[in-house]
Amino acid sequence: MKCEAVIRDGIDAGRCDYTGACHCGAVRFRVRLSQGLATARRCNCSYCRMRGAVAVSAALADFEILEGAEKLTLYQFNTGAAKHHFCAVCGIYTHHQRRSDPTQFGINAACLEGLSPFDFAEVPVTEGVNHPNDAKGKDRSPFAGMLSYRDL
Repeated sequence: MKCEAVIRDGIDAGRCDYTGACHCGAVRFRVRLSQGLATARRCNCSYCRMRGAVAVSAALADFEILEGAEKLTLYQFNTGAAKHHFCAVCGIYTHHQRRSDPTQFGINAACLEGLSPFDFAEVPVTEGVNHPNDAKGKDRSPFAGMLSYRDL
């Protein structure tokens, strides 16, 4: 199985510089993505299954809150290694510091200006139930599957 995102025609997969915001606009940010949209993924852990966001990666230093830092709320669970940030006003998840690579943020692709999670025809799903950082996930593939979207 090929585990990389498939992006719809007309979307610049190599674009790295974006501005973004939560739904209500209280939180605004600027980001430079590590590899454009090539890092797009979902996760099957208990939290991400419910959240349902497509995330893309950025180095910690390449993410800047422009407005609303005081409106961000932090959520952590299980090991506490991942730090999930969301807007306290509208509840939208904007970004998280990754458990699998704490030197990076995962950015909610739906918060990026001009981008929608439906711009991805296929998105790899990473293994969060049996996380690679846990003993039970050490010898497993880092991918659990592929999520597809198609217009009807």
